[in-house]
Amino acid sequence: MTDPRTLAGKVADAVAGIDGLRPATNLAAEISWLPTDPSGGAVDLTATEVEVRLVALQLPLPPLLALAETAVREALDGTEWADAHVRLVVTELAGSAFGS
Repeated sequence: MTDPRTLAGKVADAVAGIDGLRPATNLAAEISWLPTDPSGGAVDLTATEVEVRLVALQLPLPPLLALAETAVREALDGTEWADAHVRLVVTELAGSAFGS
């Protein structure tokens, strides 16, 4: 059985590796002495769904989200969440997405 906290961290790391996206983290993730979810709260795993909250740093969104889905699927491969529905939620659009 895969540890959900560890897997959430791997999913967040996979998304963080995509130029133009980053996981949407909560404030507690920035406090190093407080034990928190390794994904910074950006990933929720249920029996049937994996939800990843994202901040978009670039546009257009569709190709970035396609890359994110592929990265998440690769992180889930071989786990009990391999067939789960992947839900990508863009919670914020950074000003940098609009250029200078």
